[in-house]
This record gives sequence, structure tokens and C-alpha cells, in this order.
Amino acid sequence: MIEVKNIVKAFGEKTVLDDISATFDRGKTNLIIGASGSGKTTLSKCIVGLHEPNSGEVDYDGRNFTQMNLNQRKEVRKEIGFLFQGSALFDSMTVEENIRFPLQMFTRKTSKEMLARVDDCLERVDMKGINKLYPSELSGGMKKRVGIARAISMSPKYLFCDEPNSGLDPITAILIDNLIDGITKDLDITTIVITHDMNSVMEIGQKIIFLHQGKLWWQGDKDEILKAENKEVVDFVYASEFMKAIKT
Repeated sequence: MIEVKNIVKAFGEKTVLDDISATFDRGKTNLIIGASGSGKTTLSKCIVGLHEPNSGEVDYDGRNFTQMNLNQRKEVRKEIGFLFQGSALFDSMTVEENIRFPLQMFTRKTSKEMLARVDDCLERVDMKGINKLYPSELSGGMKKRVGIARAISMSPKYLFCDEPNSGLDPITAILIDNLIDGITKDLDITTIVITHDMNSVMEIGQKIIFLHQGKLWWQGDKDEILKAENKEVVDFVYASEFMKAIKT
């Protein structure tokens, strides 16, 4: 579980996050949603320490990350997996080398052990046998799957996914959503997904926080969001083509 308590973040005179408190549950897909500029990315960066909040606290299973020194934070970050918006695979490396990269950086596994872990992760994302391919030989959806395989290679306790469906067709996007959801439940990890995609909200939104102008405006689940009476939430939900189709 990850908790943020009274997080405030400002850049100069502009307050981007205004007293945000939320809990992200273990074993669930926790979504941070909101319009562009609402503070989603800034909040996620505060949670992982890429931004220092002006005030407030971030806890990882009761450990106060905000108060940790650099070495202590490094230990927590070893427990975090990242799926980046553009997959962020190294073009000059094969699939196997991409997934091995964090294992080489942060573990003392033997080559045989690392290969076994690579194969396990690829099988987990239904991409077995593509070890020697390069990113240029993969489709967008395949790159996302490899990105997920790399993100879970260190057996993380926490998984952050930044716009995981960006650039994908609707069918592939649903497959990626379901894959993230399945991994979250099977591995019993705390997953935070940053998205503005209502398709994802309706597929995997077990816990949702909605940010508006830097404030925590609403929270609930994918069923409750359809019944929300908050104007900004309603406007956001029914602005998507997916929800327009349902409404009509």
C-alpha cells in the first residue's frame, strides 16, 4: 500500500498539488485520472521522489519515503517497477537484454538465473521466444508487453504505469489493461496507473482518484464513477468517445 498525506507541490508561485491525501491499495489497479494539467504526472513524480513536495508525506507500507536519505530511497526504488508511456526500450538492445538490464544493475544473479527470469517474465506477458528480437521488429503492443516484462523483472512490490495505452488501437489497449490488472492481482502488488483514457477506467478502475486543478476532486471505483454527480467528473467521463457511444 502507498499513502500520500497532505501533499503540496508548487513551482514558483503556482501551486500544482494542493493538499492531496489518498491511499493506493495493494492488489488493486489504482488509477489517477484527470484532464491535462490537473496534476497527475506531478503527483506520480512526488510519489517516486522525482519531485520533492513542499509539504506532506509519502509512505510505502508504513515507511516514510519523504524522510529517507538517498541510500534508503534507492532501496525502496528497487521495489518499484515502471512502465513508461513510450515503453522506453533501448533500441540497440534485444528484448532479452532490455529485460536483463535492471537485473544486471541491481542484483547478483548469475547469467543463467537472469535468463530464467527473462523467460519467466516473457511467458507472463505471453511473449515467449522473442528474446533475440530488437524493438524495431516489434509492434506497439508488443513493445508495451516487453515494457511490462522489464517492469516486473525485479519482482516489484509497486508498479507505476504512465499512460500505458498511449498510441495503441482499442483492442490492443484492452489487452494491455487486462494484462496489467492480471499481474497486479496475481503478484499482489500495488499498481498505480496514470491515464486519461476512459476505456481503461471502465476496464480496470478498481480504485480511482480524480484530480482537478491540483485538488483531489473525487474518488471511487469504475461503477461509482458512472453515478457521480460531480460536474467536473461527469464532464470528464462523457467527453470520451467511448462513453459517448455508451450514452447513445
